[in-house]
Amino acid sequence: MTGIIQQTLQNDIDALIHDWMAQASVGDSTLGKNAEKDARGIINAIVGAFASGADPQRFSDEGWNPARRLLAELSRTRAAQGQRAGETSQFILSLKKPLFAHIQRGLSGDPAAAIQEIWSATVLVDNMAQHTVSSFQQAREEIIIRQQEELLELSTPVVKLWEGVLAIPLIGTLDSNRTQVVMESLLQSLVSTESELAIIDITGVPTVDTLVAQHLLRTVTAIRLMGADCIISGIRPQIAQTIVHLGIDMRDITTKATLAEALKLAMGKTGWRITRQTQE
Repeated sequence: MTGIIQQTLQNDIDALIHDWMAQASVGDSTLGKNAEKDARGIINAIVGAFASGADPQRFSDEGWNPARRLLAELSRTRAAQGQRAGETSQFILSLKKPLFAHIQRGLSGDPAAAIQEIWSATVLVDNMAQHTVSSFQQAREEIIIRQQEELLELSTPVVKLWEGVLAIPLIGTLDSNRTQVVMESLLQSLVSTESELAIIDITGVPTVDTLVAQHLLRTVTAIRLMGADCIISGIRPQIAQTIVHLGIDMRDITTKATLAEALKLAMGKTGWRITRQTQE
């Protein structure tokens, strides 16, 4: 079993790739400039797996490791280029028709053997196509996670408002992951700028619940452990009522309604005095 498949792949590789490309280009499919190179690499990987005795119906076996790695890399490359999972799997599935035709020609005198080999080829190509879909989805998830992390870092900028005063404006939901990023960014900035005071502005935080309050308290505690002080600004009336209703104790934390008021207080704490110049 599978001997004719291996023989076909080895002896008719050029003709098979030509037929594969013709089948893959049917309709609106876009092959890309490396399609023939990818096809040749896939066929060589299949031949190598058959040479090691790998069973086409057990694609998860160790013998198929090189082929799986090659297909995964193909999926990741195409995912990074913005292609869809269906386009990659369709490229693999388009191998079926030319491979079946070559198998039938090789076993024209033995229909039963041809059916058996075609079934083995069907299972193999289907497994390969499914593996590209799984790899594609994993690659897309990794890209999305990386983009989310990058956006998270961009959405928590630390701003130097004045000498010795830093501020970090928070916009959106404050969860555990974001709190960790906020804390790390703020603590690193406190050290690098040798600042004495940090302002956490929550004007852009839509709601404050028990979890958000705990995140803020942990951040304030970390700042104080670094020897700096902290002011939380953006305490709107609705947020103040929510904090009181939830019974959250924030008496030890300095709070202000606006960032301007927090900056004024911070400058006073750091020894600065602001006066308005009078016009004569």
